[in-house]
Amino acid sequence: MGFLDALFGRTKPVRPDLDQLFGVPSAAVTLEAAAGFLPTGLGSVCFAAVEGGAFAEVQDQVRRLLDADTARGGVPVEASRDGYGYSWLLARHAPGELAELVNDLHAVNSELEANGFGPQLLCSLVTFRDAQGQPLALVYLYKRGTFYPFAPVPGGGERRNSPLELQVKAMLGNDLRLEPDLSRWFPVWGAPGL
Repeated sequence: MGFLDALFGRTKPVRPDLDQLFGVPSAAVTLEAAAGFLPTGLGSVCFAAVEGGAFAEVQDQVRRLLDADTARGGVPVEASRDGYGYSWLLARHAPGELAELVNDLHAVNSELEANGFGPQLLCSLVTFRDAQGQPLALVYLYKRGTFYPFAPVPGGGERRNSPLELQVKAMLGNDLRLEPDLSRWFPVWGAPGL
């Protein structure tokens, strides 16, 4: 960081640390013990698609990498696009295979990053549910290198369970690097797997 950056209050952007994703399984243990949330086996990666052959080839490469599990009875990765034009890749595993799911999400992010498409990565999420059907996602913000909880109200349209999100934040402070700026806790309405 240079003198002018310090003078004008600019900070150096946080470098993404994809290995933070590997903290999700320990956070899952805390979520289950403290609040009864269990993994659903679903996780997804969101990115801004880019036109062009190179990006299309990397996207196909990622899908082939994840679809390799189908030979062992897995479900192929599902691609979709949301109402904002962002692309999503949804990976499915059995609920007890959280470590494998996290490995898949890490592989997708790493592959896109290694091929120069890191700036297109937006977030990754892993979903959970409690016995009452309350959904919860742990969202990893790629550009910030941090997590935040997102808990939509079931059947409540586009409403959030903010008290639950703050409760989960307090629970997971020792397990994950959490985003301190609550204004960056963006809703991911309609995210695949949620």
